[in-house]
Amino acid sequence: MQRRVLNAALALACAMLPALASAQPRTRLTVYTALENEQLAPFKQAAEAAVPGVEIAWVRDSTGVITARLIAERQNPRADLVWGLSVFSLLQMEALSMLEPYTPAGAEALRPNFRSDRSPMTWTGMDAFVSAICFNTMVAQQRGLPRPGTWADLLNPAFRGQIAMPNPASSGTGFLTVAGWIGSMGAERAWDYMTKLHENVQVYTHSGSAPCNNAARGEYGLGISLDMRAVTLKNQGAPVEIIVPTDGVGFDLEGTAILRGSRNMEAARKLADFAVTRAANELYGRFYAVLALPGVQAAVRGYPAEFEQRLVSQDFREVALKRDEILRDWAARFDGKSAPRN
Repeated sequence: MQRRVLNAALALACAMLPALASAQPRTRLTVYTALENEQLAPFKQAAEAAVPGVEIAWVRDSTGVITARLIAERQNPRADLVWGLSVFSLLQMEALSMLEPYTPAGAEALRPNFRSDRSPMTWTGMDAFVSAICFNTMVAQQRGLPRPGTWADLLNPAFRGQIAMPNPASSGTGFLTVAGWIGSMGAERAWDYMTKLHENVQVYTHSGSAPCNNAARGEYGLGISLDMRAVTLKNQGAPVEIIVPTDGVGFDLEGTAILRGSRNMEAARKLADFAVTRAANELYGRFYAVLALPGVQAAVRGYPAEFEQRLVSQDFREVALKRDEILRDWAARFDGKSAPRN
């Protein structure tokens, strides 16, 4: 009798083990990000499945807003980790000694320009996003707009009031676009170009996706935006053509970094380890075509074949150190057409 009772108790205990394991408290990581809204749920699901015991609490906003918030909080960090933020922002934070030195397991396999050159590393790359033009072909036909092939073509008076562009102080896409013009034209010619383009711009939005969304809805003839949003909308059936200007496009990397001062360092390191894995890069490849880990085939379709060949030469660190100066100059010249902040 006692043996039967003991066996029954053991069986009950074994049956309860999975439930007890799942009931163990999880470490809540506060993760700041500028990822697109539709990426948050799949990223969270994949990470929490791959890193048991971790729960992600997103704090999401556009690149400029998140960067400003992180820098404002640097004396008392509230974020544990950044996952999905411009490398320009990460390098600016690195210069302020805000990033925890840590080389994630397997990070050496990433493309050289997709990882920190420090040892230990301070950040790792995920994917690249690129400036592109969303050109609404139906609106163009209705309003007699010519198809642009270069950035210079956007100065055509036919585009007066037909262009939406991201504000570079709010949007990482806006900043990489401006940085690309400065990198390819030189500062003097780039500011002259932006002054002329300003005459045709109707609004500077506070989101990198918004200009493409605006153009897809027919509100403007074209939007200067990012490749991922353009491809997504085109694949959904929007009447937009994705134009990669032949005179070169700016680009940026999304990256991951641990905040110095994180109260959950062990869990943050585990998430940073996951962020460089093949599984994570396959996740990034559902949205972007250029990935940090060589050999991973992106699943997203519809990317123009020529866009990777048209990337301008970019010194990320030099641009990052000049970021505040560039944004002050831009705001002084063009902020009058920025959309109201919500």
